[in-house]
Amino acid sequence: MDQTNIRNFCIIAHIDHGKSTLADRLLQLTGTISDRDMQEQVLDDMELERERGVTIKASAVRMQYTARDGQTYEMNLIDTPGHVDFSYEVSRALQACEGAVLVVDSTQGIEAQTLANLYMALEHDLELIAVVNKTDLPAARPDEIAQEIEDLIGLDAADVLQVSAKTGLNAAEVLEAVVRKIPPPKGHTETPARALIFDSHYDSYKGVIAYVRVLDGIIRKGDTLKLMASKTVVDPVEIGIFSPTMRPVETLTAGEVGYVATGLKTVRECRVGDTVTLAENGATDPLPGYKQAKPMVFAGFYPSDNDDYDDLRDALEKLQLNDAALVYTPETSQALNFGFRVGFLGLFHMEIVQERLEREYDLDILATAPSVEYQIVMRNTGETITITSPADLPDESIVDQIREPWMEIEIFTPEEFIGPIMELVTKRRGEYLSMDYLDAKRVQLKYKIPLAELIVDFYDKLKSGTRGYASLDYHFDAYRPERLVKLDVLVNKHPVDALAMIVHDDAAFHKGQRLVSRLKRTIPRQQFEVPIQAAVGKKVISRANVKALRKDVLAKCYGGDVTRKRKLLEKQKKGKKRLKMIGNVEVPQEAFMSVLRLDDDD
Repeated sequence: MDQTNIRNFCIIAHIDHGKSTLADRLLQLTGTISDRDMQEQVLDDMELERERGVTIKASAVRMQYTARDGQTYEMNLIDTPGHVDFSYEVSRALQACEGAVLVVDSTQGIEAQTLANLYMALEHDLELIAVVNKTDLPAARPDEIAQEIEDLIGLDAADVLQVSAKTGLNAAEVLEAVVRKIPPPKGHTETPARALIFDSHYDSYKGVIAYVRVLDGIIRKGDTLKLMASKTVVDPVEIGIFSPTMRPVETLTAGEVGYVATGLKTVRECRVGDTVTLAENGATDPLPGYKQAKPMVFAGFYPSDNDDYDDLRDALEKLQLNDAALVYTPETSQALNFGFRVGFLGLFHMEIVQERLEREYDLDILATAPSVEYQIVMRNTGETITITSPADLPDESIVDQIREPWMEIEIFTPEEFIGPIMELVTKRRGEYLSMDYLDAKRVQLKYKIPLAELIVDFYDKLKSGTRGYASLDYHFDAYRPERLVKLDVLVNKHPVDALAMIVHDDAAFHKGQRLVSRLKRTIPRQQFEVPIQAAVGKKVISRANVKALRKDVLAKCYGGDVTRKRKLLEKQKKGKKRLKMIGNVEVPQEAFMSVLRLDDDD
């Protein structure tokens, strides 16, 4: 198709503002999907996405639309996630587009992620179309929200489209606006082919399938292609487009979005952000790729059965292919044997990865409590090392300082919840930065807070403290030196490395006490007494005993000399002592998760 009739755009919004529903309506309007095949959230094809009602992966689809001017346009739509943990997916999708449809809920207004995604779109110089969605709801305030958009972005409130994606009201206006306002791509068909890989997934029949946006030249069926970063040469199994299922085509020309089934069996050779060109007479300069997503949260993943170690490694490798932010390295633990240290962008991301491993790859996984990446400055050499697991913290005698990551957070909230939010943030060592009124009732609060305090249940507490009205966005600020110590947990006098945590010096005693009393309730009783201790360095700061299961050995001993009873009890005591020397205490998964819930009120 002629480039002037191609439009590449994505839909961006805060979580739950109706992106996927709007995408459904556009697919119906353009006849891409027949009414018979229509189902809700048609682009969210992962079982987990449909269950949770959130978009996890960006997904692409091509639509043909005949506009009011009588011309037919080829529209490539990319639906993006809205959760803060998946903002890297959004940034990749934006690079494959010329414009973005910004969707705002007409009952909730502009939220934290709306702004974060908006700024991202402006950084990429995209043309914006603002849409106020859910206008069919009784609580809708479309005119107010349109004015809010004008005040914040400067788009004229009269140009803001008022749509109900659920009923289909004014959905056709969105397509017309895309045709009118979003510029066509500017690629050159005569130059050597260059295509940017913006996503990928693994198919057991076709190998690695790369989602590409062709920027220059033409890719034809049968061409031998080269991946510029890994220098891998491939003969594609097929090339095609998404409509929304995969459909093979003969050519992909400049400006189009499609896929290349590479036939590659290993993940490392086909990276997101790489440039695809022709193997012969190809381009010499690769396209600018993506900034590598930096994991913020780390946790140990261990197979429940050690024989599944290789399966877990293969599953992580395949998941990493269509989740560029996932990183992992092998690690061993005295308590849990062999596993992997896995890096995530946030706790929701970790939850999704764990669930996908268990569902899609049929694995049973033990996950340790998440921690963040610390920088350790050594006393003698002055060198700085980074650690992702509390178990790796060197002895305090050779550590000069421990630096932890701090984040800058923005919270959007109705003004009546300012008090509970301030209390929540200051309790977690947060520092107040500023407070701005967006309108008469809504406030934007800015704070700096340690990431370690943010990752566990901050979001849940924020939502419950504000009846779900507050929204949160965060980004990395800097590493800061703090008075941090390693809190060790000893079960039956043996340290359990997977339960160790790095805490602030002031909170060590309180957290140690809480952790010990939690573990006392979760570790099952043994035939012998099990001491549970929390220690900082060589100093034990808290202890509790799990009482022994006691068999009544005197049951058959009626009357008679008391020495006989004593003899039996001494024999039992000796047996228990011997058991204790060789006894291993099984630590259940709940014990590792109890580290997460330390701040809950008992």
